[in-house]
Amino acid sequence: MNALAPAETPRVEETSDATEAPLEGFRIGVTSDRRSQDLIEALERRGAEVLHAPALKIAPVQEDMRLIEDTRAIIAAKPDLCIATTAYGMRRWCEAADSFGIGDELLETLGACRMFVRGPKARGAVRAAGLADVGISSDETTATLVDMLLAEGVRGKTVAVQLHGYTDVRQLERLRMSGANVLTVTPYRWVKPDGEDKLPRLIEAVVGGNLDVLTFTSAPAVDALWSTAHEMGVYKQLIASLKTNVTTAVVGPVTAQPLLDAGITPLVPERFRMGALIRLVCEHLALNHVRRLDTRSGNIELRGRSLRIDGQPVELAPAPLLLLRALLGAGGAVLSRESLSDLLELRGSVHALDMTVSRLRSSLPDGRLVETVVKRGYRIRV
Repeated sequence: MNALAPAETPRVEETSDATEAPLEGFRIGVTSDRRSQDLIEALERRGAEVLHAPALKIAPVQEDMRLIEDTRAIIAAKPDLCIATTAYGMRRWCEAADSFGIGDELLETLGACRMFVRGPKARGAVRAAGLADVGISSDETTATLVDMLLAEGVRGKTVAVQLHGYTDVRQLERLRMSGANVLTVTPYRWVKPDGEDKLPRLIEAVVGGNLDVLTFTSAPAVDALWSTAHEMGVYKQLIASLKTNVTTAVVGPVTAQPLLDAGITPLVPERFRMGALIRLVCEHLALNHVRRLDTRSGNIELRGRSLRIDGQPVELAPAPLLLLRALLGAGGAVLSRESLSDLLELRGSVHALDMTVSRLRSSLPDGRLVETVVKRGYRIRV
């Protein structure tokens, strides 16, 4: 995995049965800005409650004079080799050059050099621009692409690299250490979005365990989340919650890297597409976060924050809900008062635990569902 490649640009693909609600009861965080509405609508159609807090947005082309300066430098240098990492980046690069009247010069320059592409989408954008490529990464990573260039030799050659807002310095240094003159261009840069209060609220939801899944479609968005958490003084709590209570899901390996660096293992679909990401989230939640149990008080189904008993919805406050989830997970086995007190962070308070159990029972159609086992603890009556 490498982070030189940009955010994997997701494409919506419908899952097989969008009429069902496999995400009912679950709350999912969305950090993307570009095309976020596609992802939000797809999740909501499947029953999810979505908390949207864009971590970053892409700066407008007309405000990015650095892009034009770098483009002119590449045109003047007449590179021998060029690495194209993303379809969106290539399209935006060409469009920006056109808007400043140097589009034809850029295409002429790129047409005269040997183009290498990171994946099929980048190849498509290169060919759509009337250019040809001579090599493609076998695993859609820039590290593999750099391996290819180093194998054929880059000493004394000028290499142009199309980057994005998250630069893998190591890959650039590999080229430079091998004798290449490396020029870079970043067709899109990340800036803080409007409504900056949304991201702190999202972080608070993660830290408080009030989110089931947090999704990312770009590595810079992960870095922005870390930075904001540091500013809030809750970075350690955020990492702890993402390791234990809240699942992370990303659209591809580039986006996964900063999470892996922090010791968090996200869900990554085999195909780097938004539809594949949604399917993976649905499968993960269904397998790991849906509790069903037949009891003497009825058939119970707990999906995230949605509880149904014999098909009828039952509203529970957060603490009783957490208690019921633990008891259902035990499948009728006894859970000690000590373990339940620790789970609820009650610091061993007997009275507080008894009050939570009482609130749970009073909210259920049949309070006898939760049994007291004298001197031992509580269990679900199966």
